[in-house]
Amino acid sequence: MTPEEESPPGGEGDGESDDNGVPLHLQPSESYGSLRKGSDPLAQSQRSKLQHRRARINQQINKEMRMRAGAENLFRATSNHKVKETVALELSYVNSNLQLLKEELEELNSSMDVYQNDSDSISVPMIPLGLKETKELDWEAPLKEMIWDHYGEDGASYETEIQSLMELRQAMRTPSRNEAGLELLMEYYSQLYFLDNRFFPPNKNLGLFFHWYDSLTGVPCHQRALAFEKGSVLFNIGALHTQIGARQDRTTLQGVDRAIEAFQKAAGAFNYLKENFSNAPSLDMSTASLNMLVRLMIAQVQECVLEKVLLLRAHSDFLTCLQLAQEAARVEEVYTLVHQTMIQPHVKDYVPFSWATMVQVKSEHFQALSHYYAAIALCDCPPASDADLPELEKAFLQFHVTPPDSPASALLLQDPEERRRLGKAHLKKAIMRHEEAMRIHGLCKILRKMDILQEVLCFAHKRSLSKYSEIDHEEDFFETPDAPDIHPKTHQRPEIKSPNFSKVKVTDIFHRLGPLSVFCAKNKWHPPRTVRLVRGENGFGFTLRGDSPVLIAGVIAGGCAAEAGLKEGDYIVSIDGKDCKWSKHAEVVQLLKVAGEEGTEVTVVTLQYSEGQAMGDKKSVAAMSSCSGVLLKGDKENSRRSPMQSKGASTLLAWGKKSKRSKTSTYSLPFSSVGDNDLAC
Repeated sequence: MTPEEESPPGGEGDGESDDNGVPLHLQPSESYGSLRKGSDPLAQSQRSKLQHRRARINQQINKEMRMRAGAENLFRATSNHKVKETVALELSYVNSNLQLLKEELEELNSSMDVYQNDSDSISVPMIPLGLKETKELDWEAPLKEMIWDHYGEDGASYETEIQSLMELRQAMRTPSRNEAGLELLMEYYSQLYFLDNRFFPPNKNLGLFFHWYDSLTGVPCHQRALAFEKGSVLFNIGALHTQIGARQDRTTLQGVDRAIEAFQKAAGAFNYLKENFSNAPSLDMSTASLNMLVRLMIAQVQECVLEKVLLLRAHSDFLTCLQLAQEAARVEEVYTLVHQTMIQPHVKDYVPFSWATMVQVKSEHFQALSHYYAAIALCDCPPASDADLPELEKAFLQFHVTPPDSPASALLLQDPEERRRLGKAHLKKAIMRHEEAMRIHGLCKILRKMDILQEVLCFAHKRSLSKYSEIDHEEDFFETPDAPDIHPKTHQRPEIKSPNFSKVKVTDIFHRLGPLSVFCAKNKWHPPRTVRLVRGENGFGFTLRGDSPVLIAGVIAGGCAAEAGLKEGDYIVSIDGKDCKWSKHAEVVQLLKVAGEEGTEVTVVTLQYSEGQAMGDKKSVAAMSSCSGVLLKGDKENSRRSPMQSKGASTLLAWGKKSKRSKTSTYSLPFSSVGDNDLAC
């Protein structure tokens, strides 16, 4: 299965393109010096040990699964009673081993505390993701072969570029958990954009296998498609955002804002991956898993929003407490949705039990908090005055999902006893939800080891019990009614922030191959040929057009150029050994002007035509030339029209048409004829 993609790598940050169709943030303008920035090589040994343990456990699980399948087949096939007893005993032993191995694997895959902040503050832990691991990859032989076969150049002359690419990929395997690590991943992802265009034709692969391990299970997967490499890197961008978000100190406004931003960007990365890649071989990149991850990130953003409101509302009045209750109810609502997603058939057996338990615990915990804050609003805030009553009554009418069984809202807000009775009902429900959260928490061995979570749950439970004891009167003979559900509401809805790839400017490592609009994998070339031109009575006998590279737009019959074998449509790639693939029109003209009587050596390449195209079909030539800065059309990711596609290169041979480009455009230059008159200027 090959992952299919649907849009070019730019996310919401796609900027403008240059005249060759290459996005401005992907220009060859920087050196390779910063490739290692953002990498943490020390983490590699730790992750390698973890991956080795996961691989060993997976092998043992597969072995036990094969043994169980064989035993089950024998149990069904035999009619011998003694054999059946023996097989049944063996099956119970195998199942016991499988359960132990799965618990060991889950414990390895569910470590959340390592990514939490290390401050002394007490806050509910977040759920981060581990990064996908990958094997080393040797680009050298395939790229050298492609450079020779496709571009007609010596691959050995590009060893520096190939080494830079390999160093970048190696550094990308161990990004640091900060902004520099994110930029490193995004730099490599953007570099894959160039590689896709340069070296991956639509109907051919390089023979490379991209090996990646599942983020949660450690199961290895490999594919030849570069899309799998891109998707895995994009997944790691999202995973790194989750780790950065989980590490923030959310007891400060700055920490909460950073956590919100990180989780929103994580949701954007996973959502971008879900919408633009499909048929991925690993479960962590399946549509169902990515949908669950997006919802989980949104829930964690909503939880941070509640924490932000708590920090901003130091003084609790009636309306503030109602707002806190509704914010908490909203958090409970989104975590309930996440839990429903986690227990779906395609996700239930994949998601760690500790994750599903944590989400369920949070759902119960925040439902309890919503009822606690409702009780605080009713019991601790003074009765409404006549002046404030209309505003408070309006807010209270929208507070409950269904109206409480009590007097009219105006009377309730001004009657302390009625407020106490309703507040007591809310506290009773809060205590029940706290106890349910603690019960569910106790079912998971991994969560029981998280002391901070246990501390948060116990503190909230004791606080509600204390408040209940405070408002409970001995003479209360009435039966406490069931508190109505609280209407969820938030003042800050989470955003799904797609990756902004334009933020990180990258170098086209292989820019020496020439402008991407022309020298790309989709265009097929004849081998370069070098001719010697000697100026005749009427000059060199050809005309030029365009920039980077300059095109031979016309060849005069019987002239020097025609006799040397130059043809209309040839691209000039070098003059007297000087590379001209990136040269401007005027620069090429100047090089030809200074040629002496002995002539000049001009190296050109000729575009091959795809099967079914006529040699004289200019429309076909134009189609072949228009790969300006877009990825392979066979890829869904690249079939969607984008700003970078709309500014593609003009047709190669239809020079008579008016150009709509700007004055600085490649093809807006005047038609120049290289003859005696030009050389005399």
